Amino acid sequence: MVIPVHDVNPVRRTPWVTYALLTANIVVFLRTPGMAGSLTGDSSLAQLCHLQAFLDHYAAVPRELIHHQLPRLVPTGDVGVGSQGAGCVVGPPPYDKSPELSVLTAMFLHGSWLHLLGNMLFLWIFGNNIEDRMGHLRFLLFYVVCGYAAGYGFALLNADSGAPLIGASGAIAGVLGAYLVLYPRARVWVLVPFLIFLPLRLPAWIVLGFWFVLQAVYSSGEGVSDAGTVAYAAHVAGFVAGMLIAWPLRPGTPPPPEPRGILFGRRARPGW
Repeated sequence: MVIPVHDVNPVRRTPWVTYALLTANIVVFLRTPGMAGSLTGDSSLAQLCHLQAFLDHYAAVPRELIHHQLPRLVPTGDVGVGSQGAGCVVGPPPYDKSPELSVLTAMFLHGSWLHLLGNMLFLWIFGNNIEDRMGHLRFLLFYVVCGYAAGYGFALLNADSGAPLIGASGAIAGVLGAYLVLYPRARVWVLVPFLIFLPLRLPAWIVLGFWFVLQAVYSSGEGVSDAGTVAYAAHVAGFVAGMLIAWPLRPGTPPPPEPRGILFGRRARPGW
């Protein structure tokens, strides 16, 4: 998988909504129980129980979205000792949860530093141009709609799953889909792992098209061992939603600057 680091596609206005989304995701992650210390692996049983209760409250759960049935027993966040040792206490939910609203709150939750930083990297690189093209308020609405399309798209394919669905990747996949439609020729600097990380500048249609194909393959369970822990189907649904929404904007979209050639490091190869 290539790692994008920068795109050659300047914007005309400050992407305030993109900055706000980046900030909100980071702040929520730092305030999520047990996540701030996850980089060092310092997680106690009490923190894990608190985190589990927090996610059951605010994460989207496919079974709740499709069947609108909330569980009778959920983790309370407390630690107890039973016949099999210490564990998390469960009880009736002390809150009223809206499954529909949980899709929105789940967009700002992440399971690890790597999960957060990967999503924020893609939003940082590609979000500013989509916001620049759509405008601030329309971009915010677009982001939320793509997140909902991703959440419900995944839930429809996993209607009986009780596993919490979290992360901004479905909404950000919509941003990538819109970028592919609006700026397919924009150049994107990427790092390609080939013995070392090789810097390479490629057209966006190659970078994002390759990313989408990988998500589609992984969503089928092929070629990846952790298909059950990553919501690849949500990425596919969000990406397609972003493409469809952005398609009417193609005719009025100014083309990005066209640098000469694909660059390997600092050396160009004219003629590409």
